[in-house]
Amino acid sequence: MALSGMRGLSVFISDIRNCQNKEQERLRVDKELGKIRTRFKQDKGLSPYEKKKYVWKMLYIYMLGYDVDFGHMEAVSLISAPKYPEKQVGYIVTSCLLNENHDFLRLAINTVRNDIIGRNETFQCLALTLVGNIGGREFAESLAPDVQKLLISSSCRPLVRKKAALCLLRLFRKNPDVVNVDGWSDRMAQLLDERDLGVLTSSMSLLVALVANNHEAYWSCLPKCVRILERLARNQDIPQEYTYYGIPSPWLQVKTMRVLQYFPTVEDPNTRRSLFEVLQRILMGTDVVKNVNKNNASHAVLFEALALVMHLDAEKEMMSQCVALLGKFIAVREPNIRYLGLENMTRMLMVTDVQDIIKRHQAQIITSLKDPDISIRRRALDLLYGMCDVSNAKDIVEELLQYLSTADFAMREELSLKVAILAEKFAPDLSWYVDVILQLIDKAGDFVSDDIWFRVVQFVTNNEDLQPYAALKAREYLDKPAIHETMVKVSSYILGEYSHLLSRRPGCSPKEIFNIIHEKLPTVSTSTIPIILSTYAKILMHTQPPDQELQNQIWAIFNKYESCIDAEIQQRAVEYHALSMKGAALMDVLAEMPKFPERQSSLIRKASDSEADTAEQSAIKLRLQQQSSNALVVSDQRPVNGAPPVNQLGLVKVPSVERSNAEQGVTHTNGALTVVDSQQPSTASPDLLGDLLGTLAIEGPPGAGHPSESGVPSGLEGGANADALAIAPVEEQASTVQPIGNIAERFHALCLKDSGVLYEDPYIQIGIKAEWRAHHGRLVLFLGNKNTAPLSSVQALILPPSHLNLELSLVPETIPPRAQVQCPLDVIILRPSRDVAVLDFSYKFGPHIVNVKLRLPAVLNKFLQPITVTGEEFFPQWRSLSGPPLKLQEVVRGVKPLPLVEMANLLNSLKLMVCPGLDPNPNNLVASTTFYSESTRAMLCLIRVETDPADRTQLRMTVASGDPTLTFELKEFIKEQLVYVPISSQAPAPAPAPPTQPTSPPPTAIPSSDPGALLAGLL
Repeated sequence: MALSGMRGLSVFISDIRNCQNKEQERLRVDKELGKIRTRFKQDKGLSPYEKKKYVWKMLYIYMLGYDVDFGHMEAVSLISAPKYPEKQVGYIVTSCLLNENHDFLRLAINTVRNDIIGRNETFQCLALTLVGNIGGREFAESLAPDVQKLLISSSCRPLVRKKAALCLLRLFRKNPDVVNVDGWSDRMAQLLDERDLGVLTSSMSLLVALVANNHEAYWSCLPKCVRILERLARNQDIPQEYTYYGIPSPWLQVKTMRVLQYFPTVEDPNTRRSLFEVLQRILMGTDVVKNVNKNNASHAVLFEALALVMHLDAEKEMMSQCVALLGKFIAVREPNIRYLGLENMTRMLMVTDVQDIIKRHQAQIITSLKDPDISIRRRALDLLYGMCDVSNAKDIVEELLQYLSTADFAMREELSLKVAILAEKFAPDLSWYVDVILQLIDKAGDFVSDDIWFRVVQFVTNNEDLQPYAALKAREYLDKPAIHETMVKVSSYILGEYSHLLSRRPGCSPKEIFNIIHEKLPTVSTSTIPIILSTYAKILMHTQPPDQELQNQIWAIFNKYESCIDAEIQQRAVEYHALSMKGAALMDVLAEMPKFPERQSSLIRKASDSEADTAEQSAIKLRLQQQSSNALVVSDQRPVNGAPPVNQLGLVKVPSVERSNAEQGVTHTNGALTVVDSQQPSTASPDLLGDLLGTLAIEGPPGAGHPSESGVPSGLEGGANADALAIAPVEEQASTVQPIGNIAERFHALCLKDSGVLYEDPYIQIGIKAEWRAHHGRLVLFLGNKNTAPLSSVQALILPPSHLNLELSLVPETIPPRAQVQCPLDVIILRPSRDVAVLDFSYKFGPHIVNVKLRLPAVLNKFLQPITVTGEEFFPQWRSLSGPPLKLQEVVRGVKPLPLVEMANLLNSLKLMVCPGLDPNPNNLVASTTFYSESTRAMLCLIRVETDPADRTQLRMTVASGDPTLTFELKEFIKEQLVYVPISSQAPAPAPAPPTQPTSPPPTAIPSSDPGALLAGLL
């Protein structure tokens, strides 16, 4: 790019380089842009030299990162210039500034075509480069025949033909119909006879795309690909410029072997023998050397050869050689080679008869679990999980349990799940399985899902011989001074059912069992207390003869929890207390649990499903998975084994409306499109989010009126203002697409729960499901297309506040008809704040372009963990936090008048545990919670709310914590929630509503004809 003679451009670049700071640079750029804009308006006086100079300046400014939103027409007009300098500038700047959908590109199609079919090879190369970079469907339809002629022309220079092949590849990706399969199969075979390696490499890239689309038409290319590999492997007639560190054209070797992987098999025996000779030469001739570049090239060829060997299902001897080679690679010092060795050894597990050979490297694989690189540790974990069977299960599970104590937190959840699956699949006896799961809970309780300990309970209940052993192990773990809450759950359950089997053992009398469990009661959350109450009732039932002292102690506990604000705990306490006073009735009601029906474990089912999928995957599918977005798309697909559990972030089905079982839906599984049979679900799905998002299949014309399309249900005060805060169009022009339901109500509902609908309009529904653990959170956005046409130009941008770290996965540009996309969003809170993250979401449906900003419910209370404190714990902490800024007090006015019980329910829904009995005034509430963030870690917070029975619209609130910022932010957050309390609409309902639970606010009355509004009412 010669800039000689352009003094103005050189001076501008020098001025930019001499700027002392970013502000000076911006001012200089703005000045230059203003000058260019003025000169372009005076287009009549611009010479070609000046136009070229100003367009160069625009490109330089664009490269600096500034927006250039004018001058595009001038750049495109230079393409039609007769001289090379102006034409070069036009092509280069147009390629950089415009995209394939820009309207100005249509003006240049004829000029580009004239350059392609012209006689000037330089102009041909410029035009082909432009089309190869930004060509779209219109270019494909207009220029594909001319590009094909250039590619197969024998009179064109190799440089032009190389560019023509890559240009045709771009056009084929944009519109596959431009390449006629019947006519191009023979032409591609002829192109593979080309001696010029540059043309051959470009043609091979085109062939990869063609056979990926339809390999059946290109069988004639298979033997020629093998001959190309032979030529490269023997280094025959390879120019020096295509030899990279002594390796003949490694890029062409990789592409050729990739083409061969798209064919199911090589049928001709001579061709197959030649191919295996080449692969044998590659396997034998690759070794680790000191030169990094040569290592990269040789190993790229080697690992592609390994993938081809696995695809062709070679003889066992060659497979053994591959495993031995990989075993050597996983022991080298270079981390990239170790990673690739582990990854390819995991793929080798798909091949039969090599598992025993891989087991020889088990010690080295276990060593890789301690590698400093987490990606290598993950690959080692996957490989150990895949190679485990009955013969080595004990050793592998023992190693994984030891590794669990030092594993990264990012791996512990996956590691715990895999240990549980392996222990269940390959347990030599059930007592070993119980030992493993209890060790797992003890070492990684935070990462053990409920499914795991549920399964232990099922095994123990169904096997009488196992019950005394399990009860004894549970008793031993309770002796530890500090155990995880999940261990308290499983131990309490097992001892409640089977502790009477240990009554003759020392330290296992009913009273001793009760005392050791009761020691754990103050440390557990409200979800565990019901299990412990059931255990107390069971112990009372099994105590024969009755122990009056023990009975009085347990009755006192029941009596204490009869006034608990949690409905589940209160109900159990009342019922157990009443039953225990009836004596014999307690024996009948609390009899030993019956055996569970025999069914396959949900963990085993997940494992077998994933193994079945993996066993059928070839290297082609693996590559497609790697190239696809990590957002999962499902459409009208019913899970084979029923719906996933509520707490599982799995695929949520989108049920179809009025579809027959013969119809077929398209699914997108890890990026691979397949056709599946769709079935109408016969029963309601137990999946909460599946039910909430079930209306995604509702379709209707854009003009179909919805009673609540205004977005403000009647009876909601301030609804319009709140909506303006929750959703705001980016454009000044108002959007014609109105949301369904009240957006602010949806947001505030999600602030109090973890799943529901965030936004809905006639075309799309955005749902959320979230999990929160300490200062980490994971939200999954469910983007559901409700119509029979696709949604295009989908974009999602997170506008994070400074106190949150947010990472959103890739969002596909198109959502297929009646399909749903899952986009995970990881959240980490750095410090306390009430600021809210915003989702800037836009899409296009037909003529409608919708752009909305939605508040995300990653709010302060999501990072709270309720905790129960006693008077002995509360008052010393309360006194130690004396005065501002650690203790703040405020009189709050304008509070929605609520009875004291409903206000307590509201505080509990905000994860503030109301502690009854601490304040002597019955009109006051005292609550406690723990706040987690990356800066404060676990921080105890104490709250006192003093109400006036004569005036419920005002109260005095005191908040105390060890962090001044946290105290202020939590006080303001609670105040906002007390002032904003959703109330039911005053519109008359057609039928009396059923009584609601005291822990949730009354629903808003919504017309029954609007499905979206009904869904908002459910939330």
